[in-house]
Amino acid sequence: MAFLSDITLYPIKSCAGIRLREAVLTRSGLMSEHVYDREWMVVDVHGRFLTQREYPRMALIVPRIKATTLELRAPGMLRLEVELGLPHPQLAPTLEVQVWDDTLRAYDCDEVTATWFSNAIGVPCRLVRFHPDVVRPTSTKWTAGVAASTMFADGYPVLIAGAASLDDVNEKLHAAGRPALAMDRFRPNLVISDIAAFEEDYADFLQFGATVLKPVKPCSRCPIPSVDQATGVPGPDPLDVMQGYRAKPELDGAICFGMNAIVTEGGDERIVVGQEVGFELAF
Repeated sequence: MAFLSDITLYPIKSCAGIRLREAVLTRSGLMSEHVYDREWMVVDVHGRFLTQREYPRMALIVPRIKATTLELRAPGMLRLEVELGLPHPQLAPTLEVQVWDDTLRAYDCDEVTATWFSNAIGVPCRLVRFHPDVVRPTSTKWTAGVAASTMFADGYPVLIAGAASLDDVNEKLHAAGRPALAMDRFRPNLVISDIAAFEEDYADFLQFGATVLKPVKPCSRCPIPSVDQATGVPGPDPLDVMQGYRAKPELDGAICFGMNAIVTEGGDERIVVGQEVGFELAF
C-alpha cells in the first residue's frame, strides 16, 4: 500500500519550503494555518516573477508560520514579519504581475518588505500576494478538459513525486561518481512511498480520504535541481545524467521528474504524513 511520506508547503514561490506533519489538500493546492502554497511571489520592477533559476540565493529565504504573521529569515538579515491577514480589498495597492504567460492582479506588499527582499536577493524586487478575487486557470490541454486553478505555482496546484524515483536518480548519480541529492532539490509538495520508481508517471489517481488527486502532466525540469537548497549555491546539474532516460517525447524531449496534479473530487482534506494513499495505475 502506498503511503504519504512527506509534505512540504512553499508559501513564497521559489523560496524555502516548510516541511509539515499535516496539511489541508485544497483545490488550489496545499494549505496550513490559512497559508496557501505559492500564495506569495517575488517580482522584479516590471512585475515579472523571480525564481532560483536566475537567483539561487532565494533558497535561503526561510519562512515560518506564526500566529498572525509569516516570519522570514535570510543570512545577514534581520527577521521580517509579513501579516497573514488579508489587506482591505478597497485600500490595498495592487500590481499587474506576470508568471510565465499569465498576467494577473496581485496585492503589492509594503516598501519595507520590498527593501528587505531587494537586499536579501541582491536585485530590486517586491513581494506580492495572490489576490483572492483572481482565478488563474490551469491549462486544460493536460487535464482532459477538467477545469482547475492554481495560485503562483508554475502551472498546477500540486506537485507529487515518488520516493523510489529519487532513489533511482541517486543510484545513477552514484554510478557517475556524483553525490546523492535530497528530495528538496525537486521541490515536490507530496512524496509518495512504497510505489515503484517513476510509477507516479502512470498513476490514474491518488485517493486521500474523500479527495481524489489526479496526476495530469509530467513536471519538466529547469536548472533549479542543481541548486543546493541549504546553501543557495548551484552545483553539478543532475539533468545531464537524467537526460538518457527521463526525456519525455510528449514534452518535446524535456527532462521530467514528478507529476503535476489537480484535485478532481472532494477537497479541503486533512492529510497526514504516514497515512495510506489509494493509488491506482492508469492501465
